[in-house]
Amino acid sequence: MWRSVLALGLSALFATQAARADDLAETLALPIANWLTGARDTPRFAWIENAAGVRNIWIATPGQPARAITAFTEDDGQQLADLTLTRDGTTIAFVQGGDAEFADGAAPNIAVQSTPPKQRLFVLPPAGGAPTLVGEGHSPVFAHDGARLAYVRKGEIWVWNKASGAQRLASVTGEVSRLEWSPDDARLLFVEDRGDHSFVAILDIADARLRYLDPGLANAAEPTFSPDGTQIAYIRYLDPPADAAADDGPYWSIRSVDIATGGARQLWAAPAGTGSRFYGTRGRNLYWARDGRLLFPWEQSGWLHVYALDPRGGAVRDLTPGAFEVESFLLAPDGKQMVYAANAGDLERRHVWRVSLDGKPPTPLTRSAGSESIPTFAGPTLAVMATDATHLAYPALANATLAPLGPVEVVPSFTPPETVTFPAADGVLVHAQLFHARGPGKHPALIFVHGGPRRQMLPGFHTSYYYSNAYILNQHFARQGYDVLSVNYRSGTGYGRAFREAPEQARGGASEYRDVLAAGKWLAGRADVDPARIGIWGGSWGGYLTALALARNSDLFAAGVDFHGVHAMVRPVEKTLSPEAEAAAHALQWQSSPMGAINSWRSPVLIIHGDDDRNVDFAQSVLLARALAARRVPFEQLVFPNERHDFFRYADWLASYRAADAFLNRTVMQKVAR
Repeated sequence: MWRSVLALGLSALFATQAARADDLAETLALPIANWLTGARDTPRFAWIENAAGVRNIWIATPGQPARAITAFTEDDGQQLADLTLTRDGTTIAFVQGGDAEFADGAAPNIAVQSTPPKQRLFVLPPAGGAPTLVGEGHSPVFAHDGARLAYVRKGEIWVWNKASGAQRLASVTGEVSRLEWSPDDARLLFVEDRGDHSFVAILDIADARLRYLDPGLANAAEPTFSPDGTQIAYIRYLDPPADAAADDGPYWSIRSVDIATGGARQLWAAPAGTGSRFYGTRGRNLYWARDGRLLFPWEQSGWLHVYALDPRGGAVRDLTPGAFEVESFLLAPDGKQMVYAANAGDLERRHVWRVSLDGKPPTPLTRSAGSESIPTFAGPTLAVMATDATHLAYPALANATLAPLGPVEVVPSFTPPETVTFPAADGVLVHAQLFHARGPGKHPALIFVHGGPRRQMLPGFHTSYYYSNAYILNQHFARQGYDVLSVNYRSGTGYGRAFREAPEQARGGASEYRDVLAAGKWLAGRADVDPARIGIWGGSWGGYLTALALARNSDLFAAGVDFHGVHAMVRPVEKTLSPEAEAAAHALQWQSSPMGAINSWRSPVLIIHGDDDRNVDFAQSVLLARALAARRVPFEQLVFPNERHDFFRYADWLASYRAADAFLNRTVMQKVAR
């Protein structure tokens, strides 16, 4: 099942200096898998493959060849998302178009089509063929019998079946998420987000009666049915006020509601201290097991672990003890075990583990030189998304050999980066990956800063399309002759709560920049690095840190590439602050911004942004361009009309990376060496 770049007829890839201009085009075009899902009652998996911006759905049953069941051919910027199967695996639902992150917003028109595309929901049999249009909407969920499909459309809840089509059942004020059928398919459970608060609601299908369960002055999240369907449990949490101490609280609890009577009670509340603020994993965060126990994440130990709560007595037990973070977890189909992805034993990688709910020690299910994450069941069979230094994300069985479910791409020329650590000036230990330059002599060097900031870069391909691409560009830079240091700065994930919630970060003092500055000085002190030729690049929060580096330390950073960064951090503060404290908070926000140090910015920068960005306002880059022009600081620009934050088109990724490569070649690589 392994497909190497060479075997695909790309034997000239990376062969000569002349060919290096095309290695980005070839490698960025390689297929990457995402959105792995499985049928509830049978071992059938499906996933989405993105190859050079062309997205298609693949399906596989272990032991049988995988196959694509759609035949899209264009890099048109239309996402495929929300992939789900019926319990028996005989029907697949998916969404084409729109933006999965902002599902209720206006559908993007990335390819600038004369007729803008819509966000459309389809169903399709595993054999493939022409998809059946359900309607406009997102977040599809099949009923247990597979005959009905519930979905959301701009605050409306719809139900579709093949015989009678789509019917709108309800319309609500806020945004709908976490849609789920009751065990008897008589009701739909969901969360309605109204901005500064949210509710759990339940909709009776027969009479379209809508009820809010246990509404409060807080956020309601992660609702789940009891195994018999008579109750629901959910997490209620408050956002701490701006002037709250780190371990104040408690701010969150787990509650249950009797569906028939509406009676609610608190099952457990986080005590004050470490873990008093709710923080969840990247997946679902509340499960109700058959024996009545509830599984949920908690940071009482300073690490994100999964706990089991006995609602009869309120006792909780850590199912995943140790100095590591759980990235995601799920209840096994037998209801007696839990499977989770975590960086246990190696903070720089993810592996998948299984633990019994009865208290036996966890056992590893995967253990490779790379990372395995996003555990997914199809019937009793478990699969994961696997990556390593030379393999883009691919679905594989969760066994010792990581048997691939479908074709896998290999980039044999990629060299694993070295994992390194170094201290910041205030003593914080910084983790990073060092991509060693090819060739002798003193090299130019680059720092890469990820976005988020709640992210962690790994010593290999990332499951995220955004960071898989960044890994490709860092490998390309190393082949060009740069030493590249990818920095996991404080406020990121993977290294515990104290690292993620480090004091004075972001608008409160930009303490994460101390790690970036330490990285630059660490590179400058290496015998194989030319300290006069150090550049920096990053996107989103990494764009912010790139701009901050150039604004504060043009003496160290010769140039930078800023992808859709934040440049003015000032925003309204909460009314829990006095007028004097509010003014001080605004002043600190300004001082934490690149704009706050704009007068000392000297180094050239390339600014790259899509003007339909819904994560970082395009105006942030316009503001920076105006400020740099006024100070005669050299800058270049690359703008993609209609493009979003995480570029939807392969062509735009390629154009932006080629521009970054050429810019840094002129401003860093070709700068006269000391």
